[in-house]
Amino acid sequence: MNNELYDKKIKCPVCNNNFNTKKVRSSAIRTLKRDSDLCIHYKTVNPYFYGVFVCPKCGYAATETKFTLIKKSEISIIKENIMPKWEYKDFGSERSLDDSIKAYKLALYEGNLLNWEKSYIGNVCLKIAWLYRYKNDKDMEDKFLKHALECFEYSFSKESYEMESYVLAYLIGEINRRLHNYKEAINWFGIALKDPGIKRNRQIENLTRDQWRLASEEYKSNKGENNSDILL
Repeated sequence: MNNELYDKKIKCPVCNNNFNTKKVRSSAIRTLKRDSDLCIHYKTVNPYFYGVFVCPKCGYAATETKFTLIKKSEISIIKENIMPKWEYKDFGSERSLDDSIKAYKLALYEGNLLNWEKSYIGNVCLKIAWLYRYKNDKDMEDKFLKHALECFEYSFSKESYEMESYVLAYLIGEINRRLHNYKEAINWFGIALKDPGIKRNRQIENLTRDQWRLASEEYKSNKGENNSDILL
Protein backbone atom coordinates (compact mmCIF):
# COMPACT_ATOMS: atom_id res chain seq x y z
CA MET A 1 0.00 0.00 0.00
CA ASN A 2 1.25 3.48 -0.92
CA ASN A 3 0.71 5.72 2.11
CA GLU A 4 1.26 8.81 -0.04
CA LEU A 5 -2.15 8.21 -1.63
CA TYR A 6 -5.67 8.18 -0.26
CA ASP A 7 -9.10 7.27 -1.67
CA LYS A 8 -11.47 10.05 -2.65
CA LYS A 9 -15.12 9.07 -2.98
CA ILE A 10 -16.77 10.33 -6.16
CA LYS A 11 -20.33 10.19 -7.50
CA CYS A 12 -20.49 10.19 -11.28
CA PRO A 13 -22.83 12.95 -12.53
CA VAL A 14 -23.53 10.95 -15.70
CA CYS A 15 -24.56 7.52 -14.39
CA ASN A 16 -24.73 8.18 -10.61
CA ASN A 17 -22.20 5.44 -9.94
CA ASN A 18 -20.18 5.79 -6.73
CA PHE A 19 -16.49 5.04 -7.11
CA ASN A 20 -13.11 5.76 -5.54
CA THR A 21 -10.17 7.51 -7.14
CA LYS A 22 -6.71 8.07 -5.75
CA LYS A 23 -5.40 11.46 -4.65
CA VAL A 24 -1.98 12.45 -3.33
CA ARG A 25 -1.70 13.57 0.28
CA SER A 26 -0.48 17.16 0.41
CA SER A 27 2.06 16.18 3.07
CA ALA A 28 3.62 13.70 0.63
CA ILE A 29 4.26 16.16 -2.19
CA ARG A 30 7.96 16.88 -2.71
CA THR A 31 8.98 19.18 -5.55
CA LEU A 32 12.24 18.50 -7.39
CA LYS A 33 12.21 21.30 -9.98
CA ARG A 34 9.95 23.35 -12.24
CA ASP A 35 10.44 23.69 -15.98
CA SER A 36 10.10 27.03 -17.73
CA ASP A 37 6.61 26.12 -19.01
CA LEU A 38 5.56 25.55 -15.37
CA CYS A 39 5.76 21.74 -15.49
CA ILE A 40 6.70 20.50 -12.02
CA HIS A 41 8.92 17.46 -11.48
CA TYR A 42 8.37 15.62 -8.20
CA LYS A 43 10.74 13.64 -6.01
CA THR A 44 8.04 11.19 -4.99
CA VAL A 45 4.50 10.52 -6.21
CA ASN A 46 3.26 12.87 -8.94
CA PRO A 47 -0.11 14.63 -8.35
CA TYR A 48 -0.55 15.13 -12.11
CA PHE A 49 -1.09 11.37 -12.45
CA TYR A 50 -4.38 11.71 -10.57
CA GLY A 51 -5.69 14.94 -12.06
CA VAL A 52 -8.36 13.21 -14.16
CA PHE A 53 -11.35 11.38 -12.68
CA VAL A 54 -12.66 8.43 -14.72
CA CYS A 55 -15.92 6.67 -13.94
CA PRO A 56 -15.24 2.95 -14.35
CA LYS A 57 -18.89 2.19 -15.12
CA CYS A 58 -19.79 4.67 -17.89
CA GLY A 59 -16.40 6.00 -19.02
CA TYR A 60 -17.05 9.66 -18.27
CA ALA A 61 -13.69 11.39 -17.75
CA ALA A 62 -12.75 14.96 -16.89
CA THR A 63 -10.29 16.87 -14.75
CA GLU A 64 -11.06 17.17 -11.06
CA THR A 65 -12.22 20.80 -11.34
CA LYS A 66 -14.47 20.06 -14.34
CA PHE A 67 -15.86 16.64 -13.44
CA THR A 68 -19.04 17.76 -11.65
CA LEU A 69 -19.74 20.74 -13.93
CA ILE A 70 -21.12 18.72 -16.83
CA LYS A 71 -24.53 19.97 -18.05
CA LYS A 72 -27.66 17.86 -18.59
CA SER A 73 -27.41 18.23 -22.36
CA GLU A 74 -23.78 17.08 -22.19
CA ILE A 75 -24.70 14.06 -20.06
CA SER A 76 -26.90 12.88 -22.93
CA ILE A 77 -23.94 13.13 -25.30
CA ILE A 78 -21.80 10.94 -23.03
CA LYS A 79 -24.61 8.41 -22.68
CA GLU A 80 -25.11 8.25 -26.43
CA ASN A 81 -21.47 8.29 -27.57
CA ILE A 82 -19.29 6.89 -24.76
CA MET A 83 -21.37 4.47 -22.69
CA PRO A 84 -22.36 2.07 -25.52
CA LYS A 85 -18.70 1.53 -26.44
CA TRP A 86 -17.24 1.58 -22.93
CA GLU A 87 -15.78 -1.55 -21.41
CA TYR A 88 -15.43 -1.42 -17.63
CA LYS A 89 -12.00 -0.12 -16.64
CA ASP A 90 -11.02 1.02 -13.17
CA PHE A 91 -8.55 3.90 -12.94
CA GLY A 92 -9.02 4.03 -9.16
CA SER A 93 -5.81 2.24 -8.21
CA GLU A 94 -2.27 3.61 -8.13
CA ARG A 95 -1.56 4.86 -11.66
CA SER A 96 1.49 4.31 -13.79
CA LEU A 97 2.67 7.00 -16.19
CA ASP A 98 0.97 5.16 -19.06
CA ASP A 99 -2.27 4.88 -17.07
CA SER A 100 -2.18 8.63 -16.52
CA ILE A 101 -1.69 9.33 -20.22
CA LYS A 102 -4.69 7.13 -21.04
CA ALA A 103 -6.83 8.97 -18.48
CA TYR A 104 -5.88 12.40 -19.82
CA LYS A 105 -6.41 11.31 -23.44
CA LEU A 106 -9.87 10.07 -22.51
CA ALA A 107 -10.62 13.42 -20.89
CA LEU A 108 -9.30 15.15 -24.01
CA TYR A 109 -11.47 13.07 -26.33
CA GLU A 110 -14.59 13.71 -24.28
CA GLY A 111 -13.79 17.40 -23.81
CA ASN A 112 -13.62 17.77 -27.58
CA LEU A 113 -16.79 15.71 -27.99
CA LEU A 114 -18.62 18.07 -25.61
CA ASN A 115 -17.09 21.14 -27.27
CA TRP A 116 -15.72 22.40 -23.97
CA GLU A 117 -13.72 25.61 -23.73
CA LYS A 118 -10.42 25.75 -25.58
CA SER A 119 -8.73 26.82 -22.35
CA TYR A 120 -9.77 23.50 -20.79
CA ILE A 121 -8.69 21.49 -23.84
CA GLY A 122 -5.39 23.37 -23.90
CA ASN A 123 -4.68 22.60 -20.26
CA VAL A 124 -5.38 18.90 -20.80
CA CYS A 125 -3.08 18.87 -23.85
CA LEU A 126 -0.37 20.63 -21.86
CA LYS A 127 -0.57 18.01 -19.11
CA ILE A 128 -0.31 15.23 -21.71
CA ALA A 129 2.76 16.93 -23.17
CA TRP A 130 4.31 17.03 -19.71
CA LEU A 131 3.56 13.34 -19.15
CA TYR A 132 5.32 12.51 -22.41
CA ARG A 133 8.23 14.67 -21.23
CA TYR A 134 8.55 12.38 -18.22
CA LYS A 135 8.78 9.49 -20.72
CA ASN A 136 11.46 11.36 -22.72
CA ASP A 137 9.23 11.09 -25.80
CA LYS A 138 10.04 14.41 -27.50
CA ASP A 139 7.94 13.80 -30.61
CA MET A 140 4.75 13.18 -28.64
CA GLU A 141 5.57 15.99 -26.23
CA ASP A 142 5.87 18.45 -29.11
CA LYS A 143 2.69 17.12 -30.73
CA PHE A 144 0.64 17.95 -27.65
CA LEU A 145 2.46 21.22 -27.03
CA LYS A 146 1.30 22.27 -30.50
CA HIS A 147 -2.29 21.31 -29.66
CA ALA A 148 -2.06 23.23 -26.38
CA LEU A 149 -0.64 26.27 -28.17
CA GLU A 150 -3.50 26.37 -30.69
CA CYS A 151 -6.07 26.18 -27.91
CA PHE A 152 -4.40 28.80 -25.72
CA GLU A 153 -4.03 31.28 -28.58
CA TYR A 154 -7.72 30.89 -29.42
CA SER A 155 -8.71 31.19 -25.77
CA PHE A 156 -6.61 34.33 -25.21
CA SER A 157 -8.48 36.29 -27.86
CA LYS A 158 -11.95 34.72 -27.87
CA GLU A 159 -12.77 33.20 -24.47
CA SER A 160 -12.93 34.04 -20.82
CA TYR A 161 -10.50 31.90 -18.82
CA GLU A 162 -9.58 31.24 -15.20
CA MET A 163 -5.85 31.76 -15.64
CA GLU A 164 -4.41 35.26 -15.22
CA SER A 165 -4.00 36.85 -18.66
CA TYR A 166 -0.27 37.49 -18.18
CA VAL A 167 0.30 33.85 -17.18
CA LEU A 168 -1.54 32.65 -20.27
CA ALA A 169 0.44 35.06 -22.48
CA TYR A 170 3.66 33.82 -20.86
CA LEU A 171 2.71 30.18 -21.47
CA ILE A 172 1.89 30.90 -25.11
CA GLY A 173 5.27 32.56 -25.44
CA GLU A 174 7.17 29.75 -23.76
CA ILE A 175 5.43 27.01 -25.74
CA ASN A 176 6.24 28.91 -28.93
CA ARG A 177 9.88 29.13 -27.82
CA ARG A 178 10.02 25.41 -27.11
CA LEU A 179 8.62 24.76 -30.58
CA HIS A 180 11.30 27.05 -32.08
CA ASN A 181 8.83 29.79 -33.02
CA TYR A 182 11.17 32.40 -31.58
CA LYS A 183 9.69 35.57 -33.05
CA GLU A 184 6.19 34.59 -31.92
CA ALA A 185 7.61 33.77 -28.49
CA ILE A 186 9.19 37.21 -28.20
CA ASN A 187 5.92 38.89 -29.14
CA TRP A 188 3.94 36.95 -26.55
CA PHE A 189 6.50 37.56 -23.81
CA GLY A 190 6.12 41.24 -24.67
CA ILE A 191 2.35 41.00 -24.27
CA ALA A 192 2.83 39.39 -20.87
CA LEU A 193 5.30 42.04 -19.71
CA LYS A 194 2.96 44.85 -20.74
CA ASP A 195 0.09 43.37 -18.73
CA PRO A 196 -0.29 45.47 -15.53
CA GLY A 197 -1.22 42.35 -13.56
CA ILE A 198 2.24 40.83 -13.94
CA LYS A 199 3.56 43.30 -11.36
CA ARG A 200 1.64 41.32 -8.74
CA ASN A 201 3.65 38.19 -9.51
CA ARG A 202 7.36 38.90 -9.35
CA GLN A 203 8.28 35.26 -10.01
CA ILE A 204 6.40 35.15 -13.33
CA GLU A 205 7.64 38.63 -14.25
CA ASN A 206 11.27 37.62 -13.74
CA LEU A 207 10.72 34.32 -15.56
CA THR A 208 9.13 36.15 -18.49
CA ARG A 209 12.09 38.53 -18.77
CA ASP A 210 14.54 35.63 -18.60
CA GLN A 211 12.75 33.68 -21.31
CA TRP A 212 12.34 36.78 -23.47
CA ARG A 213 16.12 37.26 -23.38
CA LEU A 214 16.66 33.58 -24.17
CA ALA A 215 14.19 33.68 -27.08
CA SER A 216 15.88 36.81 -28.42
CA GLU A 217 19.27 35.08 -28.36
CA GLU A 218 17.81 31.98 -30.01
CA TYR A 219 16.13 34.15 -32.65
CA LYS A 220 19.42 35.84 -33.53
CA SER A 221 21.33 32.57 -33.47
CA ASN A 222 18.88 30.69 -35.69
CA LYS A 223 17.89 33.43 -38.10
CA GLY A 224 21.08 35.44 -38.24
CA GLU A 225 18.99 38.58 -38.24
CA ASN A 226 19.29 41.84 -36.37
CA ASN A 227 16.58 41.83 -33.70
CA SER A 228 16.63 45.53 -32.95
CA ASP A 229 12.97 45.64 -34.01
CA ILE A 230 11.94 43.30 -31.20
CA LEU A 231 13.57 45.01 -28.24
CA LEU A 232 11.17 46.16 -25.53
